[in-house]
Amino acid sequence: MSANILKAKLAKGEFFPVPGVHDMIAALMAERAGFDVVYGSGYWTTASGYGLPDAGIVSYTQMLDRMATIKRTIGSALIADADTGFGGLLNVHHTVKGYEQAGIAAIQIEDQEFPKKCGHTPGKRVVTTEEMVDKIKVAAEAREDMLIIARTDAYQSFGLDETMRRLEAYDKAGADILFPEAVTTEEEMRKVCETFGKPVMVNIANGGVTPPYPTDVLAELGFAFAIYPALTSLVSARAMELALNQLRDHGTGEPTEPGLFDFKEFCSLVGFEEVWAFDKKWAR
Repeated sequence: MSANILKAKLAKGEFFPVPGVHDMIAALMAERAGFDVVYGSGYWTTASGYGLPDAGIVSYTQMLDRMATIKRTIGSALIADADTGFGGLLNVHHTVKGYEQAGIAAIQIEDQEFPKKCGHTPGKRVVTTEEMVDKIKVAAEAREDMLIIARTDAYQSFGLDETMRRLEAYDKAGADILFPEAVTTEEEMRKVCETFGKPVMVNIANGGVTPPYPTDVLAELGFAFAIYPALTSLVSARAMELALNQLRDHGTGEPTEPGLFDFKEFCSLVGFEEVWAFDKKWAR
């Protein structure tokens, strides 16, 4: 199971980067590049799949469909964003069951009020610690093998002390991985990592508020892994902009920068060789 891939990496105790994948092409390319753990971001899968902002608009059913399709596309372990659990405790239970049936390795639940907002945008509000603790307990009881990631967004409104207090409560409630969102200084990051006996993750969101420290620095601070949710999305958007501008301005569909991925190789990547083999065997 894909959860075992993630568990094995965490057990080794060696830092690893986890790229975000906003759609199936990004997932295939990440796997091709050798990443055996990837991250399904709520922000970017919402933008890619539905053209909407990450503001609690997309439903559980929509998000599950998106994550399940990504997981069917790749063999890599998928860490999946589940926002606030999409409602109350019964919703959290249902969400965990659905995500696990889809083959998700770890589910991320955050302590924001519903509707939530992107962790690196203003206007976030958090629920009480007690409400989030109950969600984690329900999630831990509902899962069979999947890991539970508890994220707190308390840092912007209440500072590090409240962030630490909440992480301690979420740790005791049964979270497997702790996620202090949008912490900004090395000193504070180190304190979080040194305090808890469970893996701590960090979000390196391009354009976000957390400084984009290199992986060796993040490893030295004590993080188990970092997610890069925006990387493939922003790179793809920029490449498309360059290519489309060139088509508009110069009338050529063969851009020189950043260039094109080989079409025949892409056909193979998405499985056309199996289709051709099937046709050869069965077509009359």
